[in-house]
Amino acid sequence: MRALPLTALLLATAAHAAPVRVEFWHAMGGVQGAVQTYAREFNASQSTYEVVPVAQGTYRDLLPKLQAALRSGSAPALVQLEFTQFPALARAGQLTDLSGRVDDLPGALRGDFYPAVWKTGQLDERTYGLPWNVSVPVLMYNAGLLKKAGLNAPDTWAQLEAQSRALATGGRRPLVAAADAWTFEANVLSRGGTLSSGDRPRLNGPDAVDALTQLARMSAAGQAQPRGLNEAVRAAFDFARGQNVFVLASVANWTDARRLPFFNLGIAPFPCEKEGACTVPLGGATLSVPRGTPAAEQAGAVAFWQYLMQPTRLADWVKATAYVPPGGP
Repeated sequence: MRALPLTALLLATAAHAAPVRVEFWHAMGGVQGAVQTYAREFNASQSTYEVVPVAQGTYRDLLPKLQAALRSGSAPALVQLEFTQFPALARAGQLTDLSGRVDDLPGALRGDFYPAVWKTGQLDERTYGLPWNVSVPVLMYNAGLLKKAGLNAPDTWAQLEAQSRALATGGRRPLVAAADAWTFEANVLSRGGTLSSGDRPRLNGPDAVDALTQLARMSAAGQAQPRGLNEAVRAAFDFARGQNVFVLASVANWTDARRLPFFNLGIAPFPCEKEGACTVPLGGATLSVPRGTPAAEQAGAVAFWQYLMQPTRLADWVKATAYVPPGGP
């Protein structure tokens, strides 16, 4: 048997080399089937990389697992980090600086992102995260109860309180007042306020005080039902049976909330108390590459993210999850 020339042997070996494995930790358990499909389609579209998605529970479940993996040197190549988790990890040097890689992206792709969305993955003007799932707070409501009462969805906090006062009959407490930092921030921003000034907190600003005072007043009057984050299941049940009428939540909760039985679900913009001055905070997560990830896996992670950003795939993602597109024309 004649031996192959060295060049031919090397080429044959390269041709049969296994694709670079890119492990992807995410917190999209409710739609992990869609994430698996995107990875499978990406893997079939090329032979250089193999993306392997691994669902890691919620954002709160994922973070300690990632921290442990970073300590042991076993972190994945790509990880989904909630916006509030991302800055501390980036500042601590736990994430890979992707600035050089994104500088090589097509200008049309970079230009498609909303500036505020792109900024969620940056620290000190360096890029450590790539946008994917973006959400905003909205008002969800029991459409049947409002229709029966002859009411439209409230546009302002003043209207929301007035309607809650009118609907607070038979033991009903119309507004779910969740003890959640994100929706409270939205409450303050919707009044034209802010919770920070430069790098300092501004928790005693007039709009923050107004927001907290109104929630306390409505709760004391039986017009709002305070709820902790660990009461989500009970709150969903009470909302479905008409004990509550309004809930402030992420637009991404729409896909689960619309499956609740017994009632028709409505959705409206977050109440705006000061037209022209109100805003809402962004929610969601960024895709990051943990420190120490080999260059080939980094390239695979960015290639998969680019695949996720293709218009048809983003459209499918928005339809499946109700997340907000990260950019637009």
